[in-house]
Amino acid sequence: MSRAARPERPALSLSVQYADARLRDSITRAAIRRWVRAALLGPAELTIRFVDAEEGRKLNREFRAKDYATNVLTFAYTEDPQATTQADIVLCSDVLEQEAAAQGIPLRDHAAHLVVHGVLHAQGYDHEDDAEAAEMEQLETEILARLGLPDPYRER
Repeated sequence: MSRAARPERPALSLSVQYADARLRDSITRAAIRRWVRAALLGPAELTIRFVDAEEGRKLNREFRAKDYATNVLTFAYTEDPQATTQADIVLCSDVLEQEAAAQGIPLRDHAAHLVVHGVLHAQGYDHEDDAEAAEMEQLETEILARLGLPDPYRER
C-alpha cells in the first residue's frame, strides 16, 4: 500500500506513568500505545497511570464516593466530540492482577481490555444503561479481536 493510500491515524500524545512500577516490564509503553491506537476514534492527549490499591482507593473515594480500589478510572476533560480528547486513565495494578487471576486470563489481555475500555470512556462511551453497555461491550470486543485478543465478555 502506498503512503498516500494509507488511512490517516489520529494524532496521539500519550504519557504512561508507573506510580506502581510492578507492571512496568510486563505491560510496556509500546503495548499500551498499540492498545490505545486501536480504540482511538480521533486525536487525543492521554495519560495512562498505573497505581497501587491505596492510590486507587483514594481516587475512587474522592471522585466517585466509592471506598474501594477499582480496576480502571477515566477522567475525561473534553466535552466537545469534535475536539481533541483529553483524559487521564488510571489502572490499579492490584485489582488488575486479582481480576486476571480470578478470571483465569493472562494479565496482559486483561490490561489491554481495560485500556481499551478506558479510552472508549474518554471518548464519550458509557455503560449506564443496558443499551449503552451493549454498544460499548460490542465495540470493545471488535477492537480486541483486531488486536488478536479474545472476547472478554464470553462465558469462560
